Amino acid sequence: MTAPILQSRLPFAPWMDPRAARLPGVLPVEGDDWLRVDDAFAAQMAERGRLITERPEVVHGMLESARPAAEELYEVILRRLAKTPGYRIGAEEVCRLDKVTVKLDGSASLKTLGLLVQEDLCLMERPDGAGDEHVLTGAILCFPASWSLAEKLGRPLIGIHRPVPDYETEIARRVQRLFDAIRPEQPLWRMNSLVYRDPTLHQPRREDDPRIDRRGGSFVRAERQTLLRLPKTRAVLFAIHTYVVDIASLSPAERAGLEKARL
Repeated sequence: MTAPILQSRLPFAPWMDPRAARLPGVLPVEGDDWLRVDDAFAAQMAERGRLITERPEVVHGMLESARPAAEELYEVILRRLAKTPGYRIGAEEVCRLDKVTVKLDGSASLKTLGLLVQEDLCLMERPDGAGDEHVLTGAILCFPASWSLAEKLGRPLIGIHRPVPDYETEIARRVQRLFDAIRPEQPLWRMNSLVYRDPTLHQPRREDDPRIDRRGGSFVRAERQTLLRLPKTRAVLFAIHTYVVDIASLSPAERAGLEKARL
């Protein structure tokens, strides 16, 4: 059995912070902290490489209309990585901080980016027309937490969140207002968490499939979700940094709070 890919600690316990309690629970990103590197970097990146190579049709999808946004995101992230310690950006390749070299391919922008950063990267764009919701137009999604990219691609926000209970009411309106208000100079973040029995990172699931991964688990799976407006195309990047930790690594107060929250 393959050893699970775990972080040694959870940097933020959302069930312990009242700011994260009320959905959507967003906070401003401090400085340039919209991409992160942690102690699971090498193992997560190796798994991302395996999935992108072996299951590209599952972890990658893009509408043709998303190509300009994907190309802009490619440029934005390469500029960001040029300032990240441990990365070396060349004209044709990037050396990651784990010393793995990735060939640059702008024609496969999302797949290339998926080999460079720990975050899964989802592009949300608003079609022309007043009142329209943002739509998922492209993504590299190696570590889905019980959802399927193929099923959600091309759907608006409400359709993406189906069948989450109560999403189609006030939460849906608040989330759409949030997407409309995001400014390029001020990215936002939120963090969720659930208890899982299975620590596997790649857990796709279609809407009609039963959930068998929870209740009585010994791992916390958390997503730090970052929202960034791209200045040219105005697309919104929804970036997901996945943490999986053993519950035993939490502090006594965090474990007590987790039990009380009944995640």
